[in-house]
Amino acid sequence: MEAELGEGAKVETLIERLGTPESYAAELRASGGYPPPEDAPTIATTPPKPHFTQARLALWGLAFSVVGLGLFAFAAAVSVSPRPLLGLLLVAPVLLLSALYVIRHGVEPLDALPEVAGVRTWLAGTRQGRDSRALVYLRSLKPAWWVLCAVALVGFGLLLMLRSTNAVLMLPVLIVLAAAIVWAGPRTTADRRLWWLAVPVSAFVVGALLGGFGAVIDVAHSRASYPYQSYPSSSNYDDHTLSYTNNSVENVYAFDAEGKPLSDVYLYDQNGRPLSVARYGCEPGTGGRMKLGEDNRFPRPRVVQGVTDDRGNFDGYNGYRPACREEGGVPFSAAIPKVTTPPASATSPAPTTTATPTPTK
Repeated sequence: MEAELGEGAKVETLIERLGTPESYAAELRASGGYPPPEDAPTIATTPPKPHFTQARLALWGLAFSVVGLGLFAFAAAVSVSPRPLLGLLLVAPVLLLSALYVIRHGVEPLDALPEVAGVRTWLAGTRQGRDSRALVYLRSLKPAWWVLCAVALVGFGLLLMLRSTNAVLMLPVLIVLAAAIVWAGPRTTADRRLWWLAVPVSAFVVGALLGGFGAVIDVAHSRASYPYQSYPSSSNYDDHTLSYTNNSVENVYAFDAEGKPLSDVYLYDQNGRPLSVARYGCEPGTGGRMKLGEDNRFPRPRVVQGVTDDRGNFDGYNGYRPACREEGGVPFSAAIPKVTTPPASATSPAPTTTATPTPTK
């Protein structure tokens, strides 16, 4: 064949003369009585199962971080203290590892997870139902939500810094997160990897807002249920305290000449000003001590704090809850010295003065 077509024959020329290799091989198989290739036995192969372990860890790492951020922010807002935020040291590594996986592999491995497919199916059915209008309205609020998150983060940081100097370093971090959420929030639709920033920050803001509302409601309820009783005072002192030998005096007990304690005694100074000091009592329902006001009436009940047992006995052996009670009476006995008037003859004579002569010039 090579001698017939020439030594420099091309592959295209051979195909034109003999046909394609597939057709030529089919003719040879047919002339030899062999079955066609379709009749050859086929070996069934199963596609490899996808590896969901790392993707599932990244997904549930995000879920764990969201819950943790919300709870720690709620606790910090209720107590108005940065201490609960130390729990973020446990959440941050999990969230960081989950974000690194998504940055490297994208969100497509997570989309293949069965749980994600189930959630997508449920959301698709919800969008076609009665709640479609509500979902559309919520999506329209996304731009405002990112701005609200930024404002809430900065405000939360300022509030913590005012209550505790330990939160000074927390404020710059929250400011950076506020700027990041404003930038990343509108871009989550185009790049779903930014969810690993937007969703945790949103959970932190929601927890802080709920905790702040809870703290405000608790304070308002406490003031409405147990208002402080105010006592009028005409004292001009700015510091309503008494002291004796550099020790503060909270209570005063008065006795008559016979050693009997007196009650409802009102104290005044040399200028007629009332010596008003703070009066304390038991706060209802909590077993704590609370300030009731200021007055100059003595003596006042003693506020004793302790615990009660399961039978309600104060200072019980198996105490389990705090208790408070006010005790009256005098906790000590006083021995009043007897003052005797000496007779007139026993009195010492009045001192005599001696005139000193004035020198003359």
